[in-house]
Amino acid sequence: MDQTKNVNTQEQDLNELLQIRRDKLKALQEEGKDPFKITSYDVTAHAAEIKENFEKLEGSFVSIAGRIMSWRDMGKASFMDIQDGSGRIQVYIKIDDVGEENYISMKKWDIGDIIGVKGEVFRTRRGEISVHAKDLMLLSKSLRPLPEKFHGLKDTDLRYRQRYLDLIVNPGVKDTFLKRTKILKFIRNYLDNRGYVEVETPILNTIPGGAAARPFITHHNTLDMDMYLRIAPELYLKRLIVGGMEKVYEIGRLFRNEGISIKHNPEFTNIELYEAYTDYHGMMDLTEDLVSELTKEVCGSTVIEYQGTKIDMSKSWPRITMLDAVKQHTGLDFDEIRLDHEKARALAKSIGVEIKDNATWGECLYACFDQKVEDKLIQPTFILNYPIEVSPLTKRCPDRPELTERFEFFINGWELGNAYSELNDPIDQLERFKAQLKLREQGDEEANMLDEDFIISLEYGMPPTGGLGIGLERLIMILTDSASIRDVLLFPTMKPKEL
Repeated sequence: MDQTKNVNTQEQDLNELLQIRRDKLKALQEEGKDPFKITSYDVTAHAAEIKENFEKLEGSFVSIAGRIMSWRDMGKASFMDIQDGSGRIQVYIKIDDVGEENYISMKKWDIGDIIGVKGEVFRTRRGEISVHAKDLMLLSKSLRPLPEKFHGLKDTDLRYRQRYLDLIVNPGVKDTFLKRTKILKFIRNYLDNRGYVEVETPILNTIPGGAAARPFITHHNTLDMDMYLRIAPELYLKRLIVGGMEKVYEIGRLFRNEGISIKHNPEFTNIELYEAYTDYHGMMDLTEDLVSELTKEVCGSTVIEYQGTKIDMSKSWPRITMLDAVKQHTGLDFDEIRLDHEKARALAKSIGVEIKDNATWGECLYACFDQKVEDKLIQPTFILNYPIEVSPLTKRCPDRPELTERFEFFINGWELGNAYSELNDPIDQLERFKAQLKLREQGDEEANMLDEDFIISLEYGMPPTGGLGIGLERLIMILTDSASIRDVLLFPTMKPKEL
């Protein structure tokens, strides 16, 4: 009962504050000073620029704009901290400089309001770089108090739902997203400089393909047909390789109707790239170089710390087959029982691995890796040669047809990227699609569908090709030391909540 009473009191207090701010707005409007009628303001400098170039700008006249974050009223003078897109700077306001009428009108302003300031750059007696205001203008009225005025914005659920508030009161959040932009820009420049061409492929697909995932389904009214939000751009990008575009990539959103966790969001940003006349070894070299150079550019060093763990992103990552990785970490030797499905099932169960009753040798090998090995791969590591059952779009290993020329790379126990020597045999590809269809008939909603047009494209001939996909949010998490994928998504997927 006491808790309910406390909540009601807080709501009442908030409602009173909201009304006070609306009353102030009304008074300003009656004075002919409606801030919402202002359409622009001439900004000539920003907070960071003034601080970084103080010696050059001292004594010069600047025009700045930003949000009032703190306010110290000293009677006939005031100090405000103004926050713009680059940071904060102090503003000194004296009644004699701005006029008594304007100074009194300021009483109708609040913390959170957005103002414009014209004045002189100087340093206070205490040594703080500031702007001595000569003219002020209210540019936008904040009708709600900022959360830090009361209890701060530490509630992570609220931070993710109301990212605009998070960006206002938690300055470090903006740094993460600026770094995200820098990461994407670097990747684009890296690939562009190596002759790759950035392309765009459909987000609305008639057939979801290119990955094992459950799709989102929508409906096109004019065509009167169901469509799918893409789970991967792979099959379209490989069509472009068939068409003679030898190096292509796409950075964009993918949509997978799956669970939500600290490293999963239903929509996420992915890069996929394809290069003709190379294979998965070429993709390994590219991946290692790209991630290493990216880390150096963004973090200043190839040795970084993620959530207290040192990670060395410099080149020469270990390259281990899945067979060897499972043997190394579990002691199980699947090579000794090659293609013996019954013994493989017994072996997997002996260490507590969950498998299907009819699991094949390859499925048992993969399950052992997935459940017992993956989370142990903290330093950057390539795992090679996946079973064919879990790699329907990949070329077989010439000497081991039950395995494929596929790798995934792992950092911090997470899978960050997936690459193949791409399957370009249309006959083999058709058989694998048919095998996937049987899995769908058995209830596997993540199995691939049959894309007949893709098969036709392969029949025209696709050169030997290497392909790579990287989930960028996980990479960004590691490079920004972010604990959750929601920390690197401006607007993560969340269940609606009443405002």
